[in-house]
Order: sequence, then structure tokens, then C-alpha cells
Amino acid sequence: MLEHENFKIEATFLGTGTSQGVPVIACECDVCKSVNPKDKRLRSSLLLKINGQHFVIDAGPDFRQQMLREQLISLRAILLTHEHVDHIFGLDDIRSFNWVQKSPVDIYAESRVQEAIKRIFNYVFADHKYPGIPKMKLHMVSGRSFKIDEIKFVPVRCFHHKLPVYGFRVGDLTYITDTNSIPDEEMLKIEGTKILIINALREEKHISHFNLDEALAVIYRIQPQKAFLTHLSHAFGKHEDIQKKLPANVFVGYDGMKLVLNNS
Repeated sequence: MLEHENFKIEATFLGTGTSQGVPVIACECDVCKSVNPKDKRLRSSLLLKINGQHFVIDAGPDFRQQMLREQLISLRAILLTHEHVDHIFGLDDIRSFNWVQKSPVDIYAESRVQEAIKRIFNYVFADHKYPGIPKMKLHMVSGRSFKIDEIKFVPVRCFHHKLPVYGFRVGDLTYITDTNSIPDEEMLKIEGTKILIINALREEKHISHFNLDEALAVIYRIQPQKAFLTHLSHAFGKHEDIQKKLPANVFVGYDGMKLVLNNS
């Protein structure tokens, strides 16, 4: 968090869908055919505006579309939860920010994720670079908190089946996606969170994601003022139908949804 100072977090859901998004290609279910804009879900990502600077958590294949929709003209850093396609394949599109800001984009990720980035985007790190390629500066994330300028981020170790992933807490907001298990010692890091954003894939149990009951169990334990569900699949149902099943302080996230939190 911003040390010794009150500050405001403005959060925008860039995407709230699964790896396939919603609607799913070639699917004719009621959710995929819904005309409600809240049932149109790009790949999950979150935008944070803090102290006038913009931070993005995860940059999937819809990154370009999401940046254009939000009319973003500056980007301080990208934080990555893990290396799956739906969370990193938009990194090539940071080129526009490189051009406007005249500098590489800072990318924060753990060592395994960094190795995946170097392998997938090998042309970025080649000895002889092609003109116009994206420029990124990789920063190591471990289990310890870290600062970007004066803003403190706390990584929260979670598990995506057997794959270690990170959630992130900043101030009184915590973002967790692609998770089905959080160790007790990591749960301590998110105690006192006022806004908790957490994945809830569907109602049926899943091998690598929280289902609704499991997400609600985490929410009940943490007791945030408000909680928001993200990374929702078409198998979960329509936005308005899901909302009817939730407690009063739990809300269905949707693309473009904006939250404001004043930290003290």
C-alpha cells in the first residue's frame, strides 16, 4: 500500500471470462446467445488506477481490445498471476506503450513465468532484435511484498490445481483468479481486505478453479465489505441469474465494471 498516506484505488474489470471467453466459439447455449452485454466476457484481467498511474494484472489475448475500450494512454506496469495463454498472450501489444512512453514496460512475474515469457516471446530477448518488437523489463516476484514506486503489492500464493500462481493485494483490495486452493498462511495476507475479487468458474466442482461454493467459503472466511466474482464460464449461467443466488455483499463481476476504494 502507499505508505503513510491515504490513497484511492480505481479498479476496472477488463475481462471476467475464462480461457475461452464468453460467448464460446460455436456454442449455442443460452448464455452464449444472450444479448445482455454483461454476459459478454473477455479473458480475465484487472486494471488498477492508483495515484494517477495504471497497473494491469494479466495481459491475455484480449489485451489490445481491452486497452482500446478503456482508452488507456499510459501503463506503469503489468503484474502476472501465471503463464497460461489467457494471461500472457497479449504482451506483444505493449509495443504501443513502448512508443508513447519511450521506455520498456515493467513486467512483474515469478521466475517460472519469466522463463515462459522468454521462451514464447523469444524475439523480444534475441541478441539481434527486429525493429519494432515490444520492449519489456522483467522484475522478479517472490513471496515477499514489493513496491512499484511507493505503492506496495503483496503477492498471495495460490494453487491452480498443482500449478503455483499468485494473487495480488494492494491496499484493501485483493485479486485472486485461476485458483482452487489457498494455503492457510497465505490467507493471513488477505485478512482485512475490504474488496475481494475471486474466481468462481461455475457451480459444479472443477479440478483447478473454485466453484461457487468454494469461492463463497473463502469470502465467508475473509469477511470483506464486498466481494466480486470473476473468471466465470458460460456453464455458470447468465449474469442476472447468478446474482440472484448470491449473498447481499457478493456481486457478479462484468466487463467494464468499475470500483472505487478509498484506503486509509
